[in-house]
Amino acid sequence: MSDAAPLPFHSPYAHGFVRLAVCVPRLRPADPVYNTDAMLEVLNQADAASAAVALFPELGISAYAIDDLLLQQTLLEAVERQIARLVEVSATLRPAFAVGAPLAHRGRLYNCAVVIQGGEILGVVPKTFLPNYREFYERRWFAPGADVVDETIALAGRNAPFGVDLLFEAQNADASQAAFTFHVEVCEDVWTPVPPSSRGAAAGAEVLLNLSASNIVIGKAETRRLLCASQSARCLAAYAYSAAGPGESTTDLAWDGHASIFELGELLAETPRFQKGGALALADIDIDRIRQERIRTGSFGDAAAELGATTAPFRIAAYDFIPPTAPLDLNRRVERFPYVPSQPDRLQADCYEAWNIQVQGLTERLRSTGLQKLVMGVSGGLDSTQALVVCVKAMDLLGLPRSHVLAYTLPGFATSDATKANAWTLMRALGVTAREIDIQPAARQLLADLDHPFAHGEPVYDVTFENVQAGLRTDYLFRLANQNGALVVGTGDLSELALGWCTYGVGDQMSHYNPNGSVSKTLIQHLIRFAANSGEFDAETANVLHAILATEISPELVPADAATGQTQATQAFVGPYELQDFNLYYLTRYGFKPSKIAYLSWCAWHDASLGDFPADTAAGDRRAYDLPTIKRWLRLFITRFFANQFKRTAMPNGPKLSSGGSLSPRADWRMPSDASAAAWLEELEGNVPG
Repeated sequence: MSDAAPLPFHSPYAHGFVRLAVCVPRLRPADPVYNTDAMLEVLNQADAASAAVALFPELGISAYAIDDLLLQQTLLEAVERQIARLVEVSATLRPAFAVGAPLAHRGRLYNCAVVIQGGEILGVVPKTFLPNYREFYERRWFAPGADVVDETIALAGRNAPFGVDLLFEAQNADASQAAFTFHVEVCEDVWTPVPPSSRGAAAGAEVLLNLSASNIVIGKAETRRLLCASQSARCLAAYAYSAAGPGESTTDLAWDGHASIFELGELLAETPRFQKGGALALADIDIDRIRQERIRTGSFGDAAAELGATTAPFRIAAYDFIPPTAPLDLNRRVERFPYVPSQPDRLQADCYEAWNIQVQGLTERLRSTGLQKLVMGVSGGLDSTQALVVCVKAMDLLGLPRSHVLAYTLPGFATSDATKANAWTLMRALGVTAREIDIQPAARQLLADLDHPFAHGEPVYDVTFENVQAGLRTDYLFRLANQNGALVVGTGDLSELALGWCTYGVGDQMSHYNPNGSVSKTLIQHLIRFAANSGEFDAETANVLHAILATEISPELVPADAATGQTQATQAFVGPYELQDFNLYYLTRYGFKPSKIAYLSWCAWHDASLGDFPADTAAGDRRAYDLPTIKRWLRLFITRFFANQFKRTAMPNGPKLSSGGSLSPRADWRMPSDASAAAWLEELEGNVPG
């Protein structure tokens, strides 16, 4: 194992993923040879797809719905012969696989999952809970396996571990390659109050497998999805489910062959139901993500400790696993915009919730302070537009006139006519109190007091030049709030805070309350579009909101280039926000290594024709990025993120919007301001080509 070949960058197995196959073969009642042939056909497909684990339905070798034939010695011997055949064939296949079979042991018959890999039976797990109601009468044939622990079963000429106390561990001596643990339960087990897989997850299994028959009646498929999704969410695990499909007896029941794979509550893959032949669902499970979630969720560890203290320990059935060394495409969807779902209905729902969270937060802050007026600066850009819309809706909710929003445009040396016009049009359309304060005279005086070269006619546009303007704007807003008994509403967003793209202290980093503080730049665009299309505002307001969406993102602090007319473009300096929001999400939400973030980013962004963009994304905004570009901007992100933590230690209050988190030092993110980025940059340079 120590001389295993290194995995290529373009392989899911190199980045903590494991490929899982859920198989639904076409069966024939009480025909083990036919059924094994069908299993091998699908198993070979899973092996060709480089799967690490394959799951088959309950009692698949015999078929499930064969009633008293389960007690026939002829059938049981035929089943055992086919298990021996599967063991022999497995020596040439990569996946560990779980098949269902009726097995006799010490005078009792058990409904079992047999786990096979590399020419060996790794273990046999009996079904814990037997249904004995409605159409199921398993106690007529089977014994429950709840008390079967620390036993061995003679099967196919071998002795194999037997019991409900088994975990299956794929080991690899090379720490850089895939290793994982899975647990097996059978059908009814997951329908109980405390499924056996809960214990398996608590003991360390990241992947939970369920061999099921599960007939179909109207509405049952959705209940299955709910059960599997909730079990994967509660157990912080992947959960795979394989139900019986075509070929099972339809004497009294019907079968839909529903196979599905979930991870942390999210559906990754499922087969079409009611197919004529066999079916296969494939998905790459993110083992790193599961482990990170468990580390972060203290209650999971507490529950695991309690379960471990009150139940028998698991036996580990370990085996060597060598992942494929060829490049592979990632077999799962990676959203280009982790803060912005591509599904239209989900995006609509997210925007509705985000908008109302912002409005509620600001409304409650006004109620608690006893103030009735708000002060804010309006630039005609995205952030101030969204903040102004939130202010207006807060006033509507409180039953106060919109004129209580005191909105100021504060033009400086680089304010364009277009953004200023948009700001005025928006303020008038929303019916707020609109004013203008030209900061240029005060800025010139301050620059002269500083003896700055600009005061002597030199075109020096350094950070002092920029921050004099940014600081004056915030200074005016705070003094206006004092004068009017009002609250200063901030406009800075999550992306700017992550990159340190804000002026610390007396600058746009500070306010009395900031409803945008945990909203990414990529999400803000969709929130504004949602507001424009919501019907809450008149046509004039909707039109100017769309005009603002079409405007280049710029701080407008440096005058346009005299020769080219090129204005100051934020993304040319700090990188495309769509990439930097991606980097932010995976660094702070999951703590992934830079190389994994770069890999996921490449999967999401290398081909604009693959996958979905969020609704209303313009054709010109459907971009692609190659790996060197992704690496360059990720390097910049890491550098700026670490260097600017000090700005995030003094953030104004504001509501958290999404599970992606915020950067508030009181809530989601804490780190020292003098932390070094060296280890992250070294990992990026050492493990990402290009």
